[in-house]
Amino acid sequence: MLVIDGSHGEGGGAVLRNSLALAAVLGIPVRIESIRSKRPNPGLQAQHLTTVRALARVCRASTEGAELGSSALTFRPESSPQSGEYSWDVSKARKGGSAGATTLIFQALLMPLLLAEGESRVFLRGGTHVAWSPPFDYLDLVYLPILRRMGIRTTIGIERWGWYPIGGGVVTAQIRGSNAALSDLRALELEERGGLRRVFGISALSNLPEHIAERQKLQAEKELRARGFDPEIEIVEAPAEGQGTMVFLVAEFEHVRVGFTSLGRKGKPAETVAEEAVGEFLRHFESEMALDQHLADQVVLPLALAKGRSSFTTSRVTQHLLTNAWIVEQLLGREIIVDGEQGEAGKVTILGLKDV
Repeated sequence: MLVIDGSHGEGGGAVLRNSLALAAVLGIPVRIESIRSKRPNPGLQAQHLTTVRALARVCRASTEGAELGSSALTFRPESSPQSGEYSWDVSKARKGGSAGATTLIFQALLMPLLLAEGESRVFLRGGTHVAWSPPFDYLDLVYLPILRRMGIRTTIGIERWGWYPIGGGVVTAQIRGSNAALSDLRALELEERGGLRRVFGISALSNLPEHIAERQKLQAEKELRARGFDPEIEIVEAPAEGQGTMVFLVAEFEHVRVGFTSLGRKGKPAETVAEEAVGEFLRHFESEMALDQHLADQVVLPLALAKGRSSFTTSRVTQHLLTNAWIVEQLLGREIIVDGEQGEAGKVTILGLKDV
């Protein structure tokens, strides 16, 4: 059994999610210790426990330590991933509910279900636009488009938005899998982003005065136009149980899309929400690199499962990126070269994979 140190690198939930996803793909048992030890609330929380239960169901795994607050987990797959209709509610993992991120659970499930013969339908209830996780829009407009270039066939939809702390959002997904999916995955080279085609996005809110979304939109447009861009920003009144607000921007280049998010909160001016998202975009644009810092760490696992050499540049080498590269090396034995200092722009090379 492979033992994974959950405190390695960023020491958060990514170690757990990516380790279990690869264990399900490879059909190997793993034990993860010191789970989320570097977080203020260490151990398994509602989102992580839901991820464990979801992956265990998909590959009929037996588990030890699958409970709230647990700092160690043993995961033993008993079958290859199985397609089907699946439904999970993050709020049921903890008394009093949870706005745990459905988007992170979806990412953990994607690669295993891609290997399950047939189509899977997934229903997830919880947070859809919450801190420390990609919002639904990022998956839909940035993450999945790059995976489709690899040959991954999946679509997602949103029925209701889920903000912190209430959650209650509903995300659906359809994943078309195949036992031979790994042999069909295409490696990618994304070292050049090409010219900028357009900047677009949304100013979204739920159950709050409409002027907040208007101010977010106007401030984002003002900041971007002052720097020579011509943005297209739409106001979205999102159905939700709770209250929330967000600015999400997409920069579409010739070869790749990247995304930038800023969430509102009580006491945070609408103008500040807009300025944060614009600032993230500008820092990336000025780097002249291809992938934004979040997309860089999120594509490591899919690209590591594709045969052939992949490479990409990123505007910022993060601890998340370095941690995900380490996880891949531990479970796949595949070498990943990261050129660049943490916090600076860099290049990632994933060397060819002969056998999985």
